[in-house]
Amino acid sequence: MTHRTLIDATETAAHRDDPGWVIVDCRFSLADPAAGYIAYQNGHLPGAVHADLERDLSGPVTPETGRHPLPDPRRLADRFGAWGIGPGIQVVVYDDVGGAFASRLWWSLRWLGHEDVALLDGGLGAWVAVGFALSTALSQPTPRVFGGKFCPEFSTIDTVELQALSAGWLLDARSPERYRGEQEPIDPVAGHIPGAVSAPVDGNLGSDGRFLPTAALRERFERLLAGAAPTAVIHYCGSGVMACHNLLAMEHAGLTGSRLYPGSWSEWIRDPSRPIELGG
Repeated sequence: MTHRTLIDATETAAHRDDPGWVIVDCRFSLADPAAGYIAYQNGHLPGAVHADLERDLSGPVTPETGRHPLPDPRRLADRFGAWGIGPGIQVVVYDDVGGAFASRLWWSLRWLGHEDVALLDGGLGAWVAVGFALSTALSQPTPRVFGGKFCPEFSTIDTVELQALSAGWLLDARSPERYRGEQEPIDPVAGHIPGAVSAPVDGNLGSDGRFLPTAALRERFERLLAGAAPTAVIHYCGSGVMACHNLLAMEHAGLTGSRLYPGSWSEWIRDPSRPIELGG
C-alpha cells in the first residue's frame, strides 16, 4: 500500500526502520531561517533527514522573482537522490505548523513525478502525542538515483501566463487579513491579485491541527470554487509555499489538476504596474 496525500503517526511508526521508506523533517521559520535545522538537531522522527526551505527547496532570489522561487529541477532531483529517494520509495514529510512547509516538499516531489509521498497528518505534534520517541541521531541515508520527470497533473503557471489568462480561478492561501491588505508583515505591498478568492490554509485543519475529513475538505473547496473546475484553479500565497497546502487538500479531497503559481504575491508586486486589490 502506498500513501500519496496524508498518513498518520501510527502507520509511519510501523515503517520507521523500513529501507523502502524515507522520512523528511521540513521544519522552518520565516523569522529565523536557522531555527528549523536547530529544532531537527534537538529531536526529530527517527531516521529523518532535514529539508531546508531556502537551501534545498528554493532557487536563487532575483529582482524578478518572489521570495521562494522553485529550484532548478535537476538540482532538486539530485537533492532528493541524496536523501535516499528513488523509484518505489515511500516518502513521509512533516513539520510542526500543520504542514505549511512540508506541503512544499510534498508538491515538489509530485511535480517531479514521485507519487509515493504523504504528509504526516498533525506533524511532529501528532507523533509526540501518541507517545513515540524522538531521536537526535543524524541520519546517513543511502543515496539513490531519483530519475524523476515532470508530472503534467502538477504543473505551474508563471506571471506572464497569469497576466494573459482570460479565465481561471485564483485561490489565495494567506490569512484573511493579508488578503484584504489590512496587515502585511512580510512583503512591501499589501493586498491581493485582482479576482482572487480568499482561501486561508487554516481552513483545511481542525482544532487538533489535523486535516479535516475528506468530505469536509471537498465541501470547503467546492464552495470556494463556486462551480469552477479543479483544473481551472490556480493556487498562490506570499511566496509559493503555503499555497501547496491548499493543493494537497484539494488532491486529498479528490479535486485534482489544479496549478501552482510559484512566484505568488511576492513576485506579482515586483512590477508596480501590475494591478492589486484591497478589501474583500
